[in-house]
Amino acid sequence: MDVIILPGPEAVGSHAANLIAQRAAANPEMVLGIATGSSPLGTYRELALLRAQGQATLDRVRCFALDEYVGLPDGHPASYAVVVADEVTTPLGLDPANVHIPDGSAVDIHQACLDYEQALTGAGGVDLQILGIGTNGHIGFNEPISSLASRTRIKALSAQTRRDNARFFSSGDAVPTHCITQGLGTIMDAQEILLVAQGPSKAEAVAAAIEGPVASMCPASLLQFHPRVTVLLDEDAASQLTLTDYYRFVTDAKPLLIGEGQ
Repeated sequence: MDVIILPGPEAVGSHAANLIAQRAAANPEMVLGIATGSSPLGTYRELALLRAQGQATLDRVRCFALDEYVGLPDGHPASYAVVVADEVTTPLGLDPANVHIPDGSAVDIHQACLDYEQALTGAGGVDLQILGIGTNGHIGFNEPISSLASRTRIKALSAQTRRDNARFFSSGDAVPTHCITQGLGTIMDAQEILLVAQGPSKAEAVAAAIEGPVASMCPASLLQFHPRVTVLLDEDAASQLTLTDYYRFVTDAKPLLIGEGQ
């Protein structure tokens, strides 16, 4: 696991965007796993800027979103289908037909989960998965005590996650209680993982994920078992780590850190 501590959120977004652009240059039809929430927004905006400057070509990239709320009406502004269209598909110049999102309005949700898992497999799996991290350590919507081998499924959202996401809705009561999410086992199938986190509210979860024991109470800790993970943090998100001097030393000692194992 490569842990890179950067000065602020802007540096995290820029570093992440450059990594994605590099991977797309090497594999123009790569499968990119996309996360929503606030953590990766800076990454997408920096990536859009690289595209506008002619430094990133993304038109053949295929995308699969991590999750979607269950039960929101089509076009709801907080649905991830709308967020992805506004923040990812249009700014990055992607073909909408190549951008896939779980169907949270399906009549048969369980079948929709199976279909999504099969679509991922049919695409050859995810080459690079972008992740944020919840304040309770969730990745995707895999809440604490999620099965470490779980696949795409319907999941009940925790009270903490619903409180954290209430800012996107008219009230806390309007936040859906359920979602479709890729499972932890599904996420771990990705060839490479990029986790981004900014701000002091993420510091405790980041420390548990990187330096704590691997445990279902912090789902992101499972990433310790993945062979190719890059974690990009700003100073605030890194503030509860105990080995920051070591992470900085490794970063300084490896001029081509991205993509190498630690």
